Amino acid sequence: MSGRTLWQDERAIEGLPIRLVIALVVGVACLGVMMSVVGGFSSLNETELDTKPDPDVIDEGNQTVNVTVVSPDNEPIEDATVIARSDTAQLDSLARAETDGDGTAQLTIDPELRPNQEDGRIELKIQPPQGEYIDKQENTGILVVEN
Repeated sequence: MSGRTLWQDERAIEGLPIRLVIALVVGVACLGVMMSVVGGFSSLNETELDTKPDPDVIDEGNQTVNVTVVSPDNEPIEDATVIARSDTAQLDSLARAETDGDGTAQLTIDPELRPNQEDGRIELKIQPPQGEYIDKQENTGILVVEN
């Protein structure tokens, strides 16, 4: 094929617009998949909360535990609701308390271990206050040991 014949060939120009449209559609689809894997842009403005129980290791039986709700910077968070529920250690019912100005909630729990169980865990969940706070990851729990 001579240089003059290639210059006069218009087939490549005819397919160019549709190829650009296909590339754009595939690119947008890939961007959508990547954004869903990351979790969306709205989660970038949210702060994950955690718990700091005191004491974090207790015996079976009736106990009072102070739980502080903190941000990643260890700042206490007030007006959050802390919920204690059974995990590998058993509770008769949920325990619930709201954090005060110091970010601390006082929970009264009565954990029990199953027969032949040396230790267990009480799970702590947080109902964050209104704002940019979330609680999606597992929080620091309370370890219950056999007395």
